[in-house]
Amino acid sequence: MIQRFIEIGQGYSDIYELLEVGRNQKHRVARLLAMHTTINDKKVTSLVIVMEPTDPGKFQPLYICREGIPNPHATKNKRYELFENLAEELDRPIIEIDVKPSVLFAEIELYYQHLIGILRMNRYLPPLG
Repeated sequence: MIQRFIEIGQGYSDIYELLEVGRNQKHRVARLLAMHTTINDKKVTSLVIVMEPTDPGKFQPLYICREGIPNPHATKNKRYELFENLAEELDRPIIEIDVKPSVLFAEIELYYQHLIGILRMNRYLPPLG
């Protein structure tokens, strides 16, 4: 199985695209994630929609708006509220986890590999095989 992050943007106007992905493919949504971190003393959140793997092909996309949304526990904001509304529509909880910021990694692909490892370890993603 191939598991890959697909970055939609950083969560400004592109959050609407993330929400549309979830609404238009609600039958494939496996999980909704909010990954919290701190960059330059600013508390931010990445929002992720984890899809069920394709069949055939065994490709599991993780659509992400990376680190551009204020952490809702530090600053209430409309963009996170929209994600909460999607969670209600889909009847899925938002799983919240704290992660390292992407700026600590030399390449964004290494950051995404790190996140996939964390998600597998916590059983939010199935192991390869």
